Amino acid sequence: MFFRNLTLFRFPSSLDFTDLESQLDAHRLKPVGPLEMSSRGFVSPFGRDGEALSHRIGDAIWLTVGGEDRLLPGAVVNDMLAQRLADMEQKEGRKPGGRARKRLKEDLVHELLPRAFVRPSRTDALLDLEHGLCIVDTSSRKSAEGVVGEIRHALGSFPALPLNAEVAPRAVLTGWIAGEPLPDGLSLGDECELKDAADRGAVVKCQRHDLACDEIGKHLEAGKQVTRLALNLDDHVSFVLGEDLVLRKFKLLDGAVDQLESSERDDLRAELDARFALMAAEAKRLFSVLEPALRLSKVDA
Repeated sequence: MFFRNLTLFRFPSSLDFTDLESQLDAHRLKPVGPLEMSSRGFVSPFGRDGEALSHRIGDAIWLTVGGEDRLLPGAVVNDMLAQRLADMEQKEGRKPGGRARKRLKEDLVHELLPRAFVRPSRTDALLDLEHGLCIVDTSSRKSAEGVVGEIRHALGSFPALPLNAEVAPRAVLTGWIAGEPLPDGLSLGDECELKDAADRGAVVKCQRHDLACDEIGKHLEAGKQVTRLALNLDDHVSFVLGEDLVLRKFKLLDGAVDQLESSERDDLRAELDARFALMAAEAKRLFSVLEPALRLSKVDA
């Protein structure tokens, strides 16, 4: 398991997680009910065969929020509603009123829900206790907030806030691509997004591109600023950092993955355990580089 997108939150590093497993156990994922649209709760990070709802290596904890959602397309409901309204109009000789339409739609949804397909989902999260960091494997702020909300619900209190920088990330990213020194270990990748500073201004997206070329320089001279920038950390990690501080396309490179291939493991669980340990270590190392460069704020206890 390797996270692909990192949305980050800060929480006080003084929080106590000694009773975490029992707190999560009271909020396990329950099957979605016949008249429910969705259900959320914690599942084992190791899949269906796992029992534990958290896995800890050192000061890194792996959690997984599972979900079940009933698939009931609005187009299907509206089509059947139109047919039934037409039948009622033909029988009664008049169009049903607003209340009747609403009641009929509610009855129709209740009728269809138990027969709707259920789509399972899971979203992984990493708690870095050293840095007071919650990392959610998604690029969607809404989905990430949902995971943090589930953790908060299980713990009773989880004062985690979205990652915030004390400097404008756009200015930092623009400076790096313009030639300002990057933090030790970081180097430019081959992807960026530039936007005109004016509202509704031009947007330029570059992929598989030399970011040090004259073409990029001309965009900067024209006043465009960098809003997303591909970066590499040594030969271990590549990612795209956005001005929203979300890390997209997070990928462990050969320099990191070679560590997995150099050791032998007998089963799938041991393999997942090793992958989590590696991913957590690289994510923490990357954060320690970005934190001073972007002056990332902490959350007071």
